[in-house]
Amino acid sequence: MGPIQSLDDLLGLIRRRFVLILVVSLIGAIAAYSMAKSAPKIYETAAVIQVETPKVDEINSRSTVGVTAIQALQSIEQRLTTRDNLISLIERHGLYKDAPGMTIEDKVGAIRSSIAFQSVSSASGSGLSAIIISAKAETAELAARVANDLAQNVLDLGAEDKINSAKASNEFFKEEEARLWTELNRVETEIKSFRQQNFNSLPETLEAQRDERLSIDSDLRDLQVELVGMQTELDQLNASQNQRAVDRRRIEELNQQIAVITAKRAPLLARTAELDLAVTNGAEVDRVLAAYDRQLRQLQEQYSVASTKLAETDAALRLAERQQTERFALLERAIAPLYPNGSSAKKVMAVGAIGSVLGALGLALMLDLMKPVIRTSRQLERELNLRPIIALPELNLRPKRSKEKRLISSLVTRERLKLDGRTQLAAGLTLGVVLFAMAASGIV
Repeated sequence: MGPIQSLDDLLGLIRRRFVLILVVSLIGAIAAYSMAKSAPKIYETAAVIQVETPKVDEINSRSTVGVTAIQALQSIEQRLTTRDNLISLIERHGLYKDAPGMTIEDKVGAIRSSIAFQSVSSASGSGLSAIIISAKAETAELAARVANDLAQNVLDLGAEDKINSAKASNEFFKEEEARLWTELNRVETEIKSFRQQNFNSLPETLEAQRDERLSIDSDLRDLQVELVGMQTELDQLNASQNQRAVDRRRIEELNQQIAVITAKRAPLLARTAELDLAVTNGAEVDRVLAAYDRQLRQLQEQYSVASTKLAETDAALRLAERQQTERFALLERAIAPLYPNGSSAKKVMAVGAIGSVLGALGLALMLDLMKPVIRTSRQLERELNLRPIIALPELNLRPKRSKEKRLISSLVTRERLKLDGRTQLAAGLTLGVVLFAMAASGIV
């Protein structure tokens, strides 16, 4: 078992190694003080940007132009933190001039880690209420300049993106409306040409053609009856053996009449074929016209939607140019902070002093462990389970001194033995606290 198993053992260790503990603690406190004074100070400040609601109703144009404030902020943040923009920011404000050993990549990484964009949700939680842009730098003025520069870039890019988005949407719907208008004219022209080419097969003309077909059929039947009668009579006359002059004249007349009837039937039969073909093609013409009609209706609906969207984008573009839509507005500029941010010198020194005291105690304990010795009757009883009968005092082997010196020494020794170990520990701790307070009082 180790030598430190009770509070008395700990107090005894502190009494024996008080000088060592005090020296190590003072050295550690001085080192912490030097480190705190030499450590670079980091200043942090922030600019606040408010997301203002539209001053004029955007006529439901949010779905066709622009993006939400959250999307706009994400896009702007990505662009501002690109390598080229960060290099431009470093050159514009002369950052890291005192660090010639840093490469450009190191500078870009350092400035990227020293800036932050924080979104503040609205009370309803459905949108963005504000944006906090913070920046860290070696000086207060530099931190404020960087934060204000980033805030101004957010304002400029936000307004520019809003106008560019509205312009792009407006141009798109203009082109879409023109394209649909051209397509509508093309389809209407095709329909007109198709109807002209298939006029006889159009649904509205088929009924009249059916009536015409019935009339032609009636005429053809009448002509056929006449033709059959004439042909029968002609056959009878030609079959006669003794033809008279009257019969020959009649045969000649019948031939002429048959020729006339045959000539009349020819155009009627041709027209009948045309009507039959028109009726046959009527179903296909009706199908093609129905397809044209569906295509025309779709184009008309698309054209109507494009015209509506174009009107919305026109209004949105005018609102964006007048900055009357949802936009970013600088609510609070970044100001130079009065005190550095992060771990201050006092905190560094406090941690160093506490660590020094703990290290000194550890060193003292290690020295005792390297040379374990039973020092008190309690330790002897605890380690050997034997109760000591007598305890011999420390022998003074130094040369004898004069009577007066021996008297003074005995008095001092007697008074020192009267002191309780807890009193010596309290005195030592009080001295350490006083020294630490005296050193820390000089830090700003």
